[in-house]
Amino acid sequence: MQNQFTFLFLFLGVSVFGQSFSEADVAGWEAQAERITIYRDNWGIPHIYGKTDADAVFGLLYTQCEDDFERVERNYLFGTGKMAEAFGEEYIYQDLRAQMYLDSMQAKALYAQSPKWLKELCDAFADGINYYLHTHPEVQPAAIKRFQPWMPFTFSEGSIGGDIERVSTRGLEVFYGNGHQSYVEPIKLYEEKEPRGSNGFSIAPSKSSSGNALFLINPHTSFYFRSEVHMVSEKGLNAYGAVTWGQFFVYQGFNENCGWMHTSTRADVIDEYLETIVEQGDKKFYKYGNQLRPVGEKEITVQYKDGNQIKKKSFTTYFTHHGPIVRKEGDQWVSFRIMVRPQDALTQSYLRTKANGYNSFRKTMKIRTNSSNNTVYADKQGNIAYWHGNFMPKRDPSFDYSGLIDGSKPETDWQGLHKLKDMIIVRNPASGWIQNCNATPFTVSGPSSPKQEDYPVYMAPDQENFRGINAVRVLSKRNSFSLDDLINAANDPYLAAFEKLMPALEAAYQQAGDKNNTNLREAVNLLKNWDKNYGEESVPTAVAIYWAEKLLPVAYGNRRVKGEGQDLMMDEILIQYSSDQEKIEALTQAMDQLKDDFGSWKTPWGEINRFQRLTGEIQETYDDNKASIPVGFPSSRWGSLASYGARAYPNTKRRYGRSGNSFVAVVEFGPKLIARSVVSGGQSSEPDSPHFTDQADMFCKGEFKDVYYYKEDVLKHVEEEYKPGKR
Repeated sequence: MQNQFTFLFLFLGVSVFGQSFSEADVAGWEAQAERITIYRDNWGIPHIYGKTDADAVFGLLYTQCEDDFERVERNYLFGTGKMAEAFGEEYIYQDLRAQMYLDSMQAKALYAQSPKWLKELCDAFADGINYYLHTHPEVQPAAIKRFQPWMPFTFSEGSIGGDIERVSTRGLEVFYGNGHQSYVEPIKLYEEKEPRGSNGFSIAPSKSSSGNALFLINPHTSFYFRSEVHMVSEKGLNAYGAVTWGQFFVYQGFNENCGWMHTSTRADVIDEYLETIVEQGDKKFYKYGNQLRPVGEKEITVQYKDGNQIKKKSFTTYFTHHGPIVRKEGDQWVSFRIMVRPQDALTQSYLRTKANGYNSFRKTMKIRTNSSNNTVYADKQGNIAYWHGNFMPKRDPSFDYSGLIDGSKPETDWQGLHKLKDMIIVRNPASGWIQNCNATPFTVSGPSSPKQEDYPVYMAPDQENFRGINAVRVLSKRNSFSLDDLINAANDPYLAAFEKLMPALEAAYQQAGDKNNTNLREAVNLLKNWDKNYGEESVPTAVAIYWAEKLLPVAYGNRRVKGEGQDLMMDEILIQYSSDQEKIEALTQAMDQLKDDFGSWKTPWGEINRFQRLTGEIQETYDDNKASIPVGFPSSRWGSLASYGARAYPNTKRRYGRSGNSFVAVVEFGPKLIARSVVSGGQSSEPDSPHFTDQADMFCKGEFKDVYYYKEDVLKHVEEEYKPGKR
């Protein structure tokens, strides 16, 4: 029965995941470990060399567990729907969501159907982690006692998280936990969290001082979400870059021939359908054209931790051919359709790491499973390219797919996929550069960009953002870039969001400001003369950001009251939907808060905006009384290309970053590859490790270290050489 509780009391640690390792298991792992050599360089970065690709994967997962087993396990607790089993019932609906889209039985079937080469990689994934657990008995997993080769298939698009996170767990709880009650997603006035996304730049040989293509990799994620690694095999694998914890391929990186950078896309690849439900007796149907189709049902049981016991809660979940039912709105149910092609996604994700140029990389793109990302590309032959999205359902363009869709109309259904050649693609533009910062594809290469009228609206509903504006400005103003110039471009300090805002504030002051208030007059003049560049010593950066943050809820609230929803950028909303008096009041409030928190409203930004890493835990803690480092670059919301998502915490006045720039690299694809990189903090999650914060100063200053890509360079900088299990 739906929503029926079924309780099963078990001792903790006893689950289908909790299996012991046999002598045969261990013997096989030890034999494979002998074929692998790991070199840790002077930054602690693992360079993994194996005979086969599977050996490299084995070593990769082993080193990931050495650096942060907790994050490896956490990602698979998420993917397999086992978070509640590890951490309690607050995760029940997150686990239900995961299992609605892909459960363990489906993942096992996909593994069984996979080609031999992919099975070998998945086997090596599980074996590398399990061998780590065998050789580190002091490590106690939260719930997964033995990793299985089918687990990588639990991520439908090849990346951890992704599309499935767009399904509201609150909507699931109201529907499946409260008798099919209606639930409407609350309207967000504005995005309070740090904007998610990334930057990617490609520079063609015509704009490069060396005559070689240049490339920027700049993902914006939560800190320590990915680790820096180097995977090498005798079968042609030689990939360097950022690897998401627990995955067996370089997600954003490069080999000697080409580089790939993924930026989060707004391309519309997800649809929500309003389903009209008809009950006949005890059967449920949904309207589809002139038909009544039976609603699919699936029993899902979620295990959850309750004190020292493991309990179970069972659900009857519902499906139409569009996908799972995720909530109810009014009298209709809502289904949520996303791409679910894990085998193809893993194939594409891995094979691109071995691409040897544009044609072979394009061949992987034709698999069309990178549903949540755009791709920026550069190669040794001098090609630069951009793909906006990758998985793109074909639809009838006469319908609006931006909101809820009438699922009873067959005309609204997906009609297969667009061919790759029909998508928004840029290759070798005349401008000589490509940029994407999660914004519209129609400015990616300046005047050489694609034309919006040539494509369906759903293919690129992306709006411009301030990072995109700044990227176009930075890349347009130079005729030649060196690798150092590319680093400077990635760290350009201009905050484009304030370009219109500062004159608007000055005008508001002239109309409504108290001219007798000397502090107010001084602050307005300071902002009026500000060059809009951030910096550690910059007082106007702090005042402007605090002012805009005070004004955001006011302007967005006014806009909502007026019921106006036209597409406007944030600066236009702040200007148009706040009065002169409200603008001045927000500035006064900002100055008061700065004075209360730091003793003076003239506090430099670097005194407020800090980097701190104390524990290495996933939920890091922060303390104003402990050492921290000033950071000049702020939130990407304001147009900062170098993104730093920081905020104050209940026990702090200062702001501490935990997202934004995480792994950053620049690459030159010459006769011999040259690359530099930096990560937030360091490679290890252990506070006692010398590599816990050894990159923190560089990271905060926008400086980079040399990448050791060739073996002769690796060997010159070896800090430790070992085989898995023999460290």
